[in-house]
Amino acid sequence: MKIQNKHSLNLRGHQTSVSLEPQFWHAFKYIADQKKIGINALASEIDEGRVPQAGLASSIRLYVLTHYQKQAT
Repeated sequence: MKIQNKHSLNLRGHQTSVSLEPQFWHAFKYIADQKKIGINALASEIDEGRVPQAGLASSIRLYVLTHYQKQAT
């Protein structure tokens, strides 16, 4: 059973990939659509704000979680 899928992103001209569970990937894409920006732009925004020790995939998960927690309050 495959839990995570690799997804390619372009961060400020550099190709990278992240492994995210399908639910997080769909939520990430949905948030980008809501903000009317592309997934690469949102990933770059998240990448710029993360601490160096945190991986990009973990930072995306936390961003998605925080986004929905804010909506719930």
